Amino acid sequence: MKLKPEPKARAAKSASRKQRSSPRKSLTPVQVSYISSMSDLSKLARNSQIIEASSTGLLIHVERDELVATKLRNNLNIDHLVGERVYLRLNDMNLEISGVVARTKFLGKQGFHIAVDYTDEAPEYWRECLMDLLPSVGEMEK
Repeated sequence: MKLKPEPKARAAKSASRKQRSSPRKSLTPVQVSYISSMSDLSKLARNSQIIEASSTGLLIHVERDELVATKLRNNLNIDHLVGERVYLRLNDMNLEISGVVARTKFLGKQGFHIAVDYTDEAPEYWRECLMDLLPSVGEMEK
């Protein structure tokens, strides 16, 4: 006798997909000079790229070789960074952004995705303006 999955489990899964409150904007990659921990000011990564943005946060692509700490480079899982308060330096925009690591994803040989949500100190209008200023895909080629 086969058991059918409970409808509640499906509803919970689809509800988690609907949590995104603002749409993502795909970007021409924006260089991040470094990502540092706010707890001990240690550098976590250098030379990464913002690949998507929304008014709630950023999605950053980090190659394994660009992770600074050996314990990060030698792991396939960097989930222990989730919840860590970090700040990013964007040299091209002369800007530092603080946030909290919301999730990480291992991409195999390509490295990792690190999703950073803005901290509460960043006003909503500022986040929306930043999203408008970040270059859309192909915008820098014009």
